[in-house]
Formats: sequence, structure tokens, C-alpha cells
Amino acid sequence: MPYVNIKVTKEGVTPEQKAELIRGVTKLLADVLGNNPQTTVVVIEEVDMDNWGIGGESVTVRRQRRP
Repeated sequence: MPYVNIKVTKEGVTPEQKAELIRGVTKLLADVLGNNPQTTVVVIEEVDMDNWGIGGESVTVRRQRRP
């Protein structure tokens, strides 16, 4: 039973987008690895931008510098 954990920053991913991710990842595993879609688990976690760091700083700080 494959388990896939997708983490995204919490900034408005719609339910439709999440459903598309779940369908797409499930299909990819079935197509590439031959996994049964009925036993494929996909979890989407939304992480607050203050809790996601890149290069030693939070995404919030990095995005504040963007023009």
C-alpha cells in the first residue's frame, strides 16, 4: 500500500486542486509502479509559511523581500 505525503504552504490551495493532486498522484503510481489505486493513500498537508524554511529563513520572510 503506497503512502504519499504532499506538503504545500498554506496559501489557498483549493479543494479542486487538492482533488486533482490526489487523482494525479494515484494514477501516476498505478501507471509507473502498477500499484492498485484502491490501496494508494495520498495525504496533503498545508504548512503555515512561518513553519516552512528555505535557506535559513521562513517563506514569510523570503516573500516579504520579493518585489
